[in-house]
Amino acid sequence: MSRTIRNFFALDHLGSDIKTETLAGLTTFLTMSYIIVVNPAILSQSGLPASGALTATILVSALSSILMGLIANLPFALAPGMGLNAFFTYSLVLGRGLPWQSALGAVVLSGILFLFLTLFNVREMVVKTIPGNLRHALACGIGLFLALIGLEKAGFVVDHPATLVTHGDFTSPSVLLFLFGFFLTAALLAYRFRGAILIGIIITTAAALPAGQATLPQHLLARPDFSTAFLHFRFSNLFVPAMIGPLFTLLFTDLFDSLSTFVGVAEASDLLDSDGQPRNLRKALFVDAIATLSAGLFGSSSGTTYIESAAGVQQGGRSGLTAVVAGLCFLPFLFAAPLAAAIPDCATAPALVLIGIFMFRNIRNMHLENWEDGVPAFLAVVLIPLTYSITQGIVWGFLSHTLMRILRGRANEIPPMLWVLSFLSILALLF
Repeated sequence: MSRTIRNFFALDHLGSDIKTETLAGLTTFLTMSYIIVVNPAILSQSGLPASGALTATILVSALSSILMGLIANLPFALAPGMGLNAFFTYSLVLGRGLPWQSALGAVVLSGILFLFLTLFNVREMVVKTIPGNLRHALACGIGLFLALIGLEKAGFVVDHPATLVTHGDFTSPSVLLFLFGFFLTAALLAYRFRGAILIGIIITTAAALPAGQATLPQHLLARPDFSTAFLHFRFSNLFVPAMIGPLFTLLFTDLFDSLSTFVGVAEASDLLDSDGQPRNLRKALFVDAIATLSAGLFGSSSGTTYIESAAGVQQGGRSGLTAVVAGLCFLPFLFAAPLAAAIPDCATAPALVLIGIFMFRNIRNMHLENWEDGVPAFLAVVLIPLTYSITQGIVWGFLSHTLMRILRGRANEIPPMLWVLSFLSILALLF
């Protein structure tokens, strides 16, 4: 049996072994396990039942991670993406008034498009066209957006008629618990504890019980919920002009997220082919498309590769066995819906803010020395949280990049694909 596993995943060729890959898979799972709690918490605000969202989250994470290992033989785990779930809830549903069932239809449509784009090698071509500075800016903007959502959920930031936003009541139990959970989790991250975010959520929830901010569920375990979200997608309300912008943003946000993760983790881990490209990239992108498609079918926002996969790689993971182990670790949590539903906002809010900080660290890769690059990057970063719309950040990022090149007499430097993206951005603003 062990020989079969070693041969299938080419462990000897990659200089690894079953024990190392197993430990790497467990490490990857622990670092990204917070998604089991955080994703249903965000999606449930759209009206999507939390129990159905939990089942979908676990199925997407398990299935897509296992497929990544079996098909692409890469140590990359997948799950519903942070940022993409925020776009699903706050832009598509709450922002555009789209029913959550139609938002799931948008995810399914995105997955189908991804499959075709991957088969014809368009995904790599599109992403290579987008300026790297703008890609980093979008990650920073989404990070700020997640942080704002977390601060708002905790009551740390509230609305104000004169100044739009202001601070909340720092003596309220919700804010105090948020601060406790935030600094506890930040300290655990600083000490490099595996599963720091999940540990922080659990401890903060325990502290919220005597404070009256959380209640114990009547049942600790329950059957997986396949009735409230599974195959509940629909395409109504999607094929209208007003949805051009959101669908465009969903497609390209997922594009940037997955490609940047593949390239970043592969380069940092030396998982490259002879041409210096990420190993088995097309197979990996095919699985990534399957993750998005299955997410819409199961009842979740888009699935994508997780940057936390780097934690498993740092532990020695080199093959798809790492991803398979990580995927299998999700399955027991199918029966934990009552526990997940009992977790209060003040316990998940610290995770959102800290994940926002993690994404905002992309700012170190941004170049703001000249105005041609600085203006588009700045607009993308600030407009996402200030307009409460990822769409606006992406659209104005593309348009301002193109306009600055034209105004500087450098229109000949704009690639044809970027002209297409700029035209689509104009359509997004008009409709």
